[in-house]
Amino acid sequence: MAKRSTAKSKGRNAPDRFPLGMRADIAGIALLAIALLTLFSLLSINRGGLTGAWIHVLRLGFGWGVYVIPFALGALGLWLIARDFEQDIPLDWEKPAGWGLFFLIFLMAAHLIASIGHEDARLLAEAGQGGGYIGWGASMVLVEALGLIGTWIFILTCFFVALILVMDITLTEFWQAVRGLAQDIQQAVRRRLLVSGWPALGRRKASPIVPGPTVVEPPAPPPKAPEPPMEKPAPPRVSAVSTAHPVPERFAPAPAEPREPVAVAPAPSGQLWQLPRIEEILDEGVDVELSPAEVRERVRIIEETLASFGVPARVVEVNQGPAVTQFGVEPGFIETKDSKGRVKRSKVKVARISALAKDLALALAASPIRIEAPVPGRPIVGIEVPNQRTSLVSLRSVMESETFRSIRSPLALALGQDVSGQPICADLAKMPHLLIAGATGSGKSVCINSLVTCLLCINTPETLRLLMIDPKRVELVPFNGIPHLLAPVVVDLERVVPVLQWATREMDRRYELFAKAGVRNLEGYNERQRERGEPILPIIVIVIDELADLMMMAPDEVERSVCRIAQMARATGIHLIIATQRPSVDVVTGLIKANFPARISFAVTSQVDSRVILDTAGAEQLLGRGDMLYMAPDSPKLQRLQGCFVSDQEVQRLVRYWKGIRPAGEPAKPEEVFQPPLWSDLVGPAAPAKPRDVLFDEAVRVIQEYDRASISLLQRRLRIGYSRAARLIDLLEQEGYVGPEEGASRSRAVLKRPPAGSTSS
Repeated sequence: MAKRSTAKSKGRNAPDRFPLGMRADIAGIALLAIALLTLFSLLSINRGGLTGAWIHVLRLGFGWGVYVIPFALGALGLWLIARDFEQDIPLDWEKPAGWGLFFLIFLMAAHLIASIGHEDARLLAEAGQGGGYIGWGASMVLVEALGLIGTWIFILTCFFVALILVMDITLTEFWQAVRGLAQDIQQAVRRRLLVSGWPALGRRKASPIVPGPTVVEPPAPPPKAPEPPMEKPAPPRVSAVSTAHPVPERFAPAPAEPREPVAVAPAPSGQLWQLPRIEEILDEGVDVELSPAEVRERVRIIEETLASFGVPARVVEVNQGPAVTQFGVEPGFIETKDSKGRVKRSKVKVARISALAKDLALALAASPIRIEAPVPGRPIVGIEVPNQRTSLVSLRSVMESETFRSIRSPLALALGQDVSGQPICADLAKMPHLLIAGATGSGKSVCINSLVTCLLCINTPETLRLLMIDPKRVELVPFNGIPHLLAPVVVDLERVVPVLQWATREMDRRYELFAKAGVRNLEGYNERQRERGEPILPIIVIVIDELADLMMMAPDEVERSVCRIAQMARATGIHLIIATQRPSVDVVTGLIKANFPARISFAVTSQVDSRVILDTAGAEQLLGRGDMLYMAPDSPKLQRLQGCFVSDQEVQRLVRYWKGIRPAGEPAKPEEVFQPPLWSDLVGPAAPAKPRDVLFDEAVRVIQEYDRASISLLQRRLRIGYSRAARLIDLLEQEGYVGPEEGASRSRAVLKRPPAGSTSS
């Protein structure tokens, strides 16, 4: 008995003479032989008894689909044999199910078509026609259940389902692929027509982007408005950046249809506003590309590095951008064997690729490397490697792109190019406010200059007004003097809070106008004004170059004004563009950040700053010099861009144009240079000068009684606010009752008698 049990145990532990791989090979060879035998029997007239019976059975079962059977058997046999040679040949259930569904649809459709005009569809199946017995049975069941029309609808539905299963794509991706193929065919036809001497049928020649003036009857000049109590214009200063800006030529499209002019309106002096020609203001650039050898070398290093850490993957696409190149990596499969010797395949986890960022940076000798896992809407992991030579993105190349021209809005912004070199643009009206952050030298101020330049290139002073705050006194001051400004660039911190308070009052005033007119927003109000032939309200864009300085001076007042404008001013056409170089929680507070869904982050010094501005890490790995992460208001996914660059020479040409000086340096005639009123002329002709303050005589009595003059004294004695008291002090100085200011903490000297010619009452 013991010997018998020992023999049984040895039989169970003996090695399998026919392992799984050998069985697959035998089955694959057998299927190949059957496929070849079936194919030759179908093509041959003389058949043997066995092959003839085999073909007869196939014809009865599949009808016209019999010619598909040998190819299906051959494909299955080749796959079984190839598994031993190449271990990475996946066969999920989706593709076989899709092909099987395709075959069943073909059989049903073939039998329905073949049975047209026949009384008995079963006779076709018995004769081996149509879809055979399988096609006849399936189609008859559907016809009895759904009717003929319902059957065809079901077949069409199954066709799209099978298409999704086989191609492993969505219908949207399939439609995009079809559109891309159609565009390629169209371009090939056009090139063929051009070569054959038919230029009229090729690409249409477009005119440059130069909107011409529209003839508008100029209104009568309004009376001269009084000068507002704002600071004097500072002399223009030049920024420190003055580098020529190259742009990739392959990303700059050929001239196309011109962008529609936003507005061409007459100035009060009778001058017609005309938008500048972009090609005369902005510069072009050249492209810097990676060589194919460099791309292949980096692809090899990435694949070998991942494989050395046990992560099978392959690079399936390469997208070269201006500053970084994105390598699209498709994760492979890892095969393991269970206790019974069966092979199990599992997909490589995305987290394993993300964890190897530092190892990839070491292998590529490039740092920092950013891994986007996965790329939104794509079945790949993006590895973004910095280029050895960076291409600067010119503002002109993005503004001349089809993406920018498709935005029919006066607040279209050219942001830059993504990692694949495609232009990225946005609409400030949909944001509706923009928050920008970045360390010193990362490109923040250049981004603001490019955004302002973009707005000035597509808007006249009738449709857009700017209010700029620049505590650093060097970045936005060069724009002084252009007619778009509501006031000279504000550089004194003491005047920032009154300026923001004026913006909130202007917002409230516009809402009152909307309520009286029965409209909801600025577009509806302006449309009504145009119908009546009355002046329209311009869009107001408030640009603040450094928020941190303002928050240090008056955090409560600045935060209150900024948040109130950000929350309510969208419908009134007032928008904010705010930048800061210190994205800390005491500057970019939670209340401010909640009202700015659109954000741009340049390179920051720490991951904490990145989380403050973007709510996620990543900005600390940027390269600087225009490399940025853009958070769109309608998408939580970050988009890496290379921002547009605009040089000092381009800004100077644009400012000279709007001041009335021609690009060639020829001065304009005195009547052509027009600077509209600043604060008093926001809704058309200037209002007549207001009478003197009713408290002026009382203020004269107070300062003569106390023999000193100060704003705080008038506030206490007259029980008025700071702004009104400051205006009274200014009037008293103009009339000669008080002397000039002698210091921030000292009272002004009181003159006992006003000078001769005074208009005091």
